[in-house]
Amino acid sequence: MAKIKVTKVKSAINRTKTQKRTLEALGLKKIGQTVEHDDTPSIIGMVNKVSHLVSFETK
Repeated sequence: MAKIKVTKVKSAINRTKTQKRTLEALGLKKIGQTVEHDDTPSIIGMVNKVSHLVSFETK
């Protein structure tokens, strides 16, 4: 299965609770932190929801 690499690039300060919880669900806490997930529809949906706070690339 394909992988997706997600990096947090902006702060979650002054964001909604759902956006903060989405970042936590992705495993992102600090700016610059990178995590790798399987490329599933649920992960893609979470990344799209916080796309203004993260950068991502597929492998």
